[in-house]
Amino acid sequence: MKDKVAVVTVSGKAYYLLITELKERNVDFVSLMPGEPVPAEVKAVITTAKEAPLIKYERILVFDENGSPSSVVNEALRVSQGKERYEKVVIGVDPGEVFGVAVVADGKVTETGNCLGLSEVEKEIGNLVKRFSSSEEVKVKIGNGVSVYKQLVEDLDLELPSEVALEVVSEAGTDRPTKDGSHRRGLRDIASAIRIAARSGHVFPRGGTSKRSGVEEKADFSG
Repeated sequence: MKDKVAVVTVSGKAYYLLITELKERNVDFVSLMPGEPVPAEVKAVITTAKEAPLIKYERILVFDENGSPSSVVNEALRVSQGKERYEKVVIGVDPGEVFGVAVVADGKVTETGNCLGLSEVEKEIGNLVKRFSSSEEVKVKIGNGVSVYKQLVEDLDLELPSEVALEVVSEAGTDRPTKDGSHRRGLRDIASAIRIAARSGHVFPRGGTSKRSGVEEKADFSG
């Protein structure tokens, strides 16, 4: 049986936020009440601080009901995979009117989403980098399909920690229809971001100086 995450809470707010996040990421989970036995296939339990003492289990993760569920779900995924930390995290970005974003941690897609505008995507990437800061390696790969990618690379070079690698990736062939043929806004951007994360690109030299000329030189490469 596939490893699961257990959501153990009677808090309506916590339960709604957690299962919504888990469903969006297609994570297999089971819902339990505090005090119920945890099935053998469960590898991580998520609960609230008030309910944690009621649960007899080794791998308990506490969710702050006033915070975002994404961080604790990331931790649950890591724990369920038996990892102390992720070795390699790649954040793929598909620039455009809607920016597709995908996180691939040790070869598995752990998070996806959409952002509107440069400021929103830059904030989201910054948050993701912080969230996965314990990883051995973090890369941000940005597709070069539209010209706004140049500004995004320049801004991230100035904003992100120097140890985060930036790569510009050719988008040729990444913008393919989804399997169900859907053209809903954002779905194809996410699919493209996942493909971008999987590709090798041209490493952008970090340093925060003479950035515009450096990006321009990479504008026409093919991958």
